[in-house]
Amino acid sequence: MVLVGAFVGALLLLGLSSFTTLPFSSGPLGGVTPPERIDPFEAAQAGDCLNWARDDLADIGKVECSASHLFEVSGVVDISSEYGPQAPFPDAATWQTINADHCASESLKYLSNKLDPFGKYTVGPLNPGEKRWAAGKRTLRCGLQVAAPSGRLLPAYGSARTQDQSDVHDPGVCLGIQDNSIGDPVSCEEPHTFEIIGVVDLGAGNTRFPTEDEQEAVMTEKCDAIANEYSGGKVIKERGLLVTWDYRAQESWDAGSKLANCKVGALPNGTLLTAWTGSVHNPDAPPLTPSNPPQTSAVQQAEATGAPMHSEAPASESSAPSSPAPSSSTPPSSKENEEEGG
Repeated sequence: MVLVGAFVGALLLLGLSSFTTLPFSSGPLGGVTPPERIDPFEAAQAGDCLNWARDDLADIGKVECSASHLFEVSGVVDISSEYGPQAPFPDAATWQTINADHCASESLKYLSNKLDPFGKYTVGPLNPGEKRWAAGKRTLRCGLQVAAPSGRLLPAYGSARTQDQSDVHDPGVCLGIQDNSIGDPVSCEEPHTFEIIGVVDLGAGNTRFPTEDEQEAVMTEKCDAIANEYSGGKVIKERGLLVTWDYRAQESWDAGSKLANCKVGALPNGTLLTAWTGSVHNPDAPPLTPSNPPQTSAVQQAEATGAPMHSEAPASESSAPSSPAPSSSTPPSSKENEEEGG
């Protein structure tokens, strides 16, 4: 049932998947530790993790999956039998079909048939670009990414095969606001909807899926305690803020996602989220030590890559109101520096 549920969830969300376009020109490497330069369209295999710093992806290369990366290859697929030498370069709808027909199943297989349809990972192919397509290249790299609500890519750490897929953030991360929806991670000095104050493991001492009432009881107790420790006093109530939390859906639990965030937000104005500024973290407390560098910045390509797959949770997944997910955009076309891509 995990396979069926995850696959159906992936297909339902493919209309919002993003596409990453490959560059084919050389360029200076970004970052402190340069990645191993490879042509990912020709050499990357399942299990490889890719990273880049330039918005045109000109410095894309292979890195250890334990390091910060933006794409984890889940499979290599040949679509030449369906899209022959004369087939036109795919439009957005065709890319979605390719993704549904090939990348969803490859990624499910890569994750041992456990993909959280409401988790942090999105599924999509590396887009080879029009020049390579015209030259007859029909072998694609499917992969997993972590995307923010805007479609910007967030750094991932560790292989998706060994990670809890829960869509959670470390304490101290603030989530912005976008069209009355939760937005990308931002500095807490900027307007934001929520400040993450902690992570609760709903699976601790519990092997079966907890009902929403059972989750409510656990999260109420845990998040209140976390809020008192995080803020160091009455600042949350004094500022007119409230402590809230997320829930996990059955499909997420079945895929192994057991973590949920505690967070602080402002009282909504009816169905509208309310933005606020600043942090409730106790300034006299020791500095926060997140498991990885805070995700307060996101990498954006030169052209929009479309919205993330998991931009809308099920009704029981979060205590915050949700709005309709944005529609997808056409994959970036060949402005992507293809001089070396013949």
